[in-house]
Amino acid sequence: MADLSAFPITHKWTPQNPDVLQLFSYPTPNGVKASIALEEMNIPYEAHLVTLSDADVKSPEFLSLNPNNKIPAIIDPNGPDGSPVGLFESGAILIYLAEKSGMLIGDTASDRARTIQWVMFQMGGLGPMLGQLGFFVKFAGSEWEDKRPQQRYIDEGKRLLGMLDKQLADKDWITGAYSIADIAIAPWLNALDFYQAKETIGWEDHKNLVAYLDRFMARPAVEKGKNIPPRP
Repeated sequence: MADLSAFPITHKWTPQNPDVLQLFSYPTPNGVKASIALEEMNIPYEAHLVTLSDADVKSPEFLSLNPNNKIPAIIDPNGPDGSPVGLFESGAILIYLAEKSGMLIGDTASDRARTIQWVMFQMGGLGPMLGQLGFFVKFAGSEWEDKRPQQRYIDEGKRLLGMLDKQLADKDWITGAYSIADIAIAPWLNALDFYQAKETIGWEDHKNLVAYLDRFMARPAVEKGKNIPPRP
């Protein structure tokens, strides 16, 4: 049985089966990237619910694994060097799991590079911009009298959706074959519903994206992984 006692996070979220990968997460657009990937790749894992409250994400135990206090994070007891490894950042986790399983990252070095390119696009562009859009459309930013910040993210969101819609004009998946790039991108598109921003951003005008998200959400692994760990 694997010994994960060197990871202080396991003192607060205790593994029942330390021999399988440990997922510390919450079902947000970033969190479900990890759970969906694990389901798609059939990697055995144990999920621990880490709420977004300071009591969890800012606890010493969680910070010991992710000093940036964001979900998701993982511990793989069967790391590539023969010892347990801990990781944070959803994009890094996706790449790690793809390389571990040999799945969903392409068959060639060129495929791999293109797939990672789109993961980085989501991490550096789509996710942050749509997150800000949500703040200014649904949350506290929507109450600001100055609407210039809100319009900035509406305009940028529309630009990004337009670019993705063109990318999907002649293919089902972002690189041609289903990959971790889709697992990175699609949950953030799905978040537009939660942000109540679909009408604002003209979602229905992007027919390729609408069909793309429907395809993604219909996958059995997505259906299962989108609520892991289950919300309380």
